[in-house]
Amino acid sequence: MAAQVVAGIGFLGAGVILQSRGSVSGLTTAATIFVVGAVGIATGEGMFTLAVFATVIIILVLVVLRKLEQLVIKRWQGHEPFFARLKFVVFS
Repeated sequence: MAAQVVAGIGFLGAGVILQSRGSVSGLTTAATIFVVGAVGIATGEGMFTLAVFATVIIILVLVVLRKLEQLVIKRWQGHEPFFARLKFVVFS
């Protein structure tokens, strides 16, 4: 049963991920859909304590990472992107 849920949620998550002009969006949404599917499986199996604990952890992680993302964007606004300074050398 869980294998079918994982496959179905995988297709939903893949549909949420968008790519345009070299930018990828929807990864957090896709990951959240996948984890919520896991919480649903835990709930369906009667593991209510695990489901509540996982839900609290998921919400905390999403809130903390959003704040961190806003802080990083604010700090680096107007600066040259870090990856633009990296020089990749290919040895043949």
